[in-house]
Amino acid sequence: MKCQREKFLLPRKIAYLNCAYMSPMMKKVENAGIKGIKGKRKPYRIQPDDFFRDTETIRLIFSELIEADDANRIVIVPSASYGLANVANNIQLESHHNIVVVGEQFPSNVYPWMDLTGRSGAALKIITPPEAFQNRGADWNKKILAAIDENTAMVALGHVHWADGTLFDLLSIRSRTKEVGAKLIIDGTQSVGALPFSVKEIQPDALICAGYKWLMGPYSIGLAYYGPAYDDGQPIEHNWINRLDSENFANLINYQEAFQPGALRYEVGEHSNFILVPMLLEAIKQIRRWGISNIQDYCKGLLEPYWPEIKSLGYLVEDSQYRSNHLFGIRLDRQHDMQKVQLALKKHRVSVSMRGSAIRISPHLYNDDRDVQRLLRSLRDGAS
Repeated sequence: MKCQREKFLLPRKIAYLNCAYMSPMMKKVENAGIKGIKGKRKPYRIQPDDFFRDTETIRLIFSELIEADDANRIVIVPSASYGLANVANNIQLESHHNIVVVGEQFPSNVYPWMDLTGRSGAALKIITPPEAFQNRGADWNKKILAAIDENTAMVALGHVHWADGTLFDLLSIRSRTKEVGAKLIIDGTQSVGALPFSVKEIQPDALICAGYKWLMGPYSIGLAYYGPAYDDGQPIEHNWINRLDSENFANLINYQEAFQPGALRYEVGEHSNFILVPMLLEAIKQIRRWGISNIQDYCKGLLEPYWPEIKSLGYLVEDSQYRSNHLFGIRLDRQHDMQKVQLALKKHRVSVSMRGSAIRISPHLYNDDRDVQRLLRSLRDGAS
């Protein structure tokens, strides 16, 4: 696959290797948003079907991307925290239970479980990475598996770690959670759209994704998958559109006790957003055309020729088996000065993120070798 930079408006003077922070907006996504804004000028043209058409298409496409058999298990959410709140609202914990998360996990996937365990007296198990860097990814996965026991009610983590791209062995974790009857909740915000994910294979109880990173969409919209465990659950929000027969506008004053069937009850109010929904739709259409495996392979090809030099400069890089290609961390050994590396990155106009002790690098199809060369010059200067 060739570089897709022409689909974006990124200036050449910046090497934007920071999609994990926020994806740049494709031209067609921007145009869809502008069209949506203009549509509000003439609201008399907005018909009842318009409240559902694009969201139904999003469900279908996203279900293909994550290999989910039932598109009606996909719902629009405004954020990852909203999607996780629906999960938190439908779990009953007792004092002997525990919830397993990984160390330095993104706060939105920690705060709900802190609240739940705090109120119930249950334990929150935070599984920190090994101190030694050698075999770090493999050993961290072993620690996670060892922490899951008969009292584990839920394991909540990402497919990759948001700070450094460490890959978690979700198949093994899913197998272990099934053994003990625990739920598996995946935050796919930093993976889905750039790293293949199969609901059919992994069988999570829920998969929650913010849309403004690897789904290439706008801010304040995301997608969630809820499995059969939540079919009869209680949503956090009471809105007209998540009630049964909400498609029939003439019948809305005949109030319904029943929610929409299955996962559709968890849809956010005003999910038909006529600006954000068309933008997200354009974005995931393009992802489908590109192919998620192709995105991952392209990102791998960008850096693969340069790993020997990066390592020779003294930077620490996770084994390829335990890191993704679209998001990875380069860690500093004791001979490096973080401030010096940061100044070098700024000098060469390289946009990445500092997360803990890792330089988080997250390329995409809009990057090419010119961007990578800027990064390499920064790393050389930082190591000198």
